[in-house]
Amino acid sequence: MDKNKAVITEGLVKHYPVIKGYRELLLHPVSKKQTTALAGVDLEVNKGECFCLLGPNGAGKTTLIKVFSTLVLPNEGKAFVNGLDVEKDSKKIRGSIGFAISEERSFYWRLTGRQNLEFYAALNNIPRSQRKTKVDEVLALTQLEEAVNLRYNTYSTGMRQMLAFARALLIDSQIIFVDEPTRSLDPQAALRVRRFLKEELVSKQGRTVFWATHNLDEAQQYGDRIAIIAKGKIRVIGTVDRLTDGGEISLQEVYAAAMKKGSV
Repeated sequence: MDKNKAVITEGLVKHYPVIKGYRELLLHPVSKKQTTALAGVDLEVNKGECFCLLGPNGAGKTTLIKVFSTLVLPNEGKAFVNGLDVEKDSKKIRGSIGFAISEERSFYWRLTGRQNLEFYAALNNIPRSQRKTKVDEVLALTQLEEAVNLRYNTYSTGMRQMLAFARALLIDSQIIFVDEPTRSLDPQAALRVRRFLKEELVSKQGRTVFWATHNLDEAQQYGDRIAIIAKGKIRVIGTVDRLTDGGEISLQEVYAAAMKKGSV
C-alpha cells in the first residue's frame, strides 16, 4: 500500500435497495430492486492535497464519503483510508479521520458550542484532563471563541458549519471529509469556509481535505486536483491545467462532456 496515498479505491461498487410501494409489494412481493450509487470507482487521493469531487446531486459523492467514513460498506471492490481497509479496520479509521457535516440533527440545539464539543470530545475518548485545552484549541482554529457560550440554536448556518469543522478536528484528524460545505451559505460565509479548508487545513497544516461539491467554480479555484463523477463513475480526474489542456478549453466544457458520457 502506497504510504503517500490518503485514500484508494479499487472497483468500488455500492447498491441500495429500492423501497417498494404498496402496489408493487402486492404484485411482486418477492422481487428485489436496487439502485446503484457507485458503479466501479477507481480513485487515489494524495496525502496533503485538497481534492475536490465534483458532480451533480445523485452522482455518488455522498455515498463515496460514507464508504470512506465507514458509515456504509461497499458491495464490491476495496477502499482504503490511511492504508486501512474500510471493512476490516473500521474502528481504526473512525479514530483517525474527520467527517464534517453541519446537519442540524448532529448537534444538540439546547447546548452551547462548547458543551457540544465537550460532549463529542468525551465520545472520542479524549481524557477529561485534556478536553478543555483541546476544545479551546479547535474553537480558536475555527474562530468561534466569541460564540463559545451561545446555544447552538442561535448559530448562523456558517457558524454551524465551522462548528462541524471544529468537531472533526478534535482528534487531530489528518484526513477531513466534507460534503457540500458551502451549500446554503451566503457569499461571505462560503468564502470563509473555502479559505479555511484550503489555506488553513491544507496549505498551513498539511492535512488532506476530500471535498465533495457541485460548485464548479469552487472546485476550480480550490482543488489541487479534481475528479468529476457521474452516475457513480469517475469520468475524468486531474489538475485543472491538465483537464483544460492548459486553458485551451474551459472546465465547464470538460464537465459538460463528462456529464454527456455519464448519460450514455
